[in-house]
Amino acid sequence: MNRFENKVALITGGASGIGRSTALRLASEGAAIAVADIQDEKAATVVEEITAAGGRGVAIHLDVTVESEWNAAIAATLDAFGRLDVLVNNAGIGDLLPIEETTLEGYEKVISITSTSVFLGQKAASAALHADGGGSVVNVSSMFGIVGGFGGGPGYAAAKGAVRTLTKNTALGWATAGVRVNSVHPGFIDTPILGETDRSMLVDTTPMGRIGQPEEIASAIAFLASDDASFVTGAELVVDGGYVAR
Repeated sequence: MNRFENKVALITGGASGIGRSTALRLASEGAAIAVADIQDEKAATVVEEITAAGGRGVAIHLDVTVESEWNAAIAATLDAFGRLDVLVNNAGIGDLLPIEETTLEGYEKVISITSTSVFLGQKAASAALHADGGGSVVNVSSMFGIVGGFGGGPGYAAAKGAVRTLTKNTALGWATAGVRVNSVHPGFIDTPILGETDRSMLVDTTPMGRIGQPEEIASAIAFLASDDASFVTGAELVVDGGYVAR
């Protein structure tokens, strides 16, 4: 299945976790991939995996909090592949402390990397996504952008909630131009962002009784990014093993 043949995707946080799995998935379906990350060596390794499988890819250094780097990343993608059809805003970090122990500096860092980055990415990529019509954006939010979680990590909850609503706002703004914007809301996924969190506790709180895999989120992103979702915009796809359904 080559749903992304002759299409180009830029994926932030593409060097590991959900971003890496998404890069490999879209490449396997024919997309040329710009793997954007601050982890240059890991991004290059993902590109090597893509090219070894017969695909096309390029690693791009991108600090998602810096507007000038966003503009440079879009320019580099267009220089390498001539177009941009899909933007996946996946980069983000978490926090765990309760609000009374969270510093303003720590809160603003999470907001900047996890939420402001989505604003900057959509703004920088707008012209390229609109150039041929039919562009698609998938913003990676979280189930904790919908519900309150465990009551800690205020920066993460606020940032992911903002991503959820910004997605809908941009989707409405771009609807008549044919550029779709949707969000994915992962549950507990086996990626580095989980850190030292007790995995057994996460399993116990998930109705399906297991932690998700990054490939399962990549599948959801691939659907929303593809023409299979041609009448889907402003939607939120929850992939959480049933957590939010409780």
